[in-house]
Amino acid sequence: MDDITYKPIGSIRTPFKKQAGMPIQPSGAQGVRGTVKIKKDYIGGLKDLEGFSHIILIYHLHLSQGYSLNVIPFLDDQLRGVFATRAPRRPNSIGLSIVKLNAVEGDILEIENVDIVDGTPLLDIKPYIPEFDAQTEVKTGWLAEVDEQVKQVKSDNRFNAGKKV
Repeated sequence: MDDITYKPIGSIRTPFKKQAGMPIQPSGAQGVRGTVKIKKDYIGGLKDLEGFSHIILIYHLHLSQGYSLNVIPFLDDQLRGVFATRAPRRPNSIGLSIVKLNAVEGDILEIENVDIVDGTPLLDIKPYIPEFDAQTEVKTGWLAEVDEQVKQVKSDNRFNAGKKV
């Protein structure tokens, strides 16, 4: 199996019209609101979602072109293996964010703490369930030295198309 094809189930709308200057993770986007518009064929899948306070959005990093196996991540000045980072320039341009779900109104999800560029294609939604998703004994590798910076650091142009990092 060489090819895998995904079809967007909707699109994510946010105040971030470009990558530069946006938060690099949801923890740096506290209070930032957005919406998700679900395509009509998938509205039935939203049944019972309103009972969850947080959801996991899985999306296509549509502005990412190409990939690098070693990158300088936003929170560092050293080359790191891409799989040890959350950098967007990946072999498969898949992004993931845990956001607060404020409301489900028809085909629209009202969300908060969003760190995603406007117009991003949504691939899937999963409910965030602490008993499944939260881990207690965690090591954060090289990020342990810089984890407090994540709320202040904003995206820049280092992962835009054509730039080699």
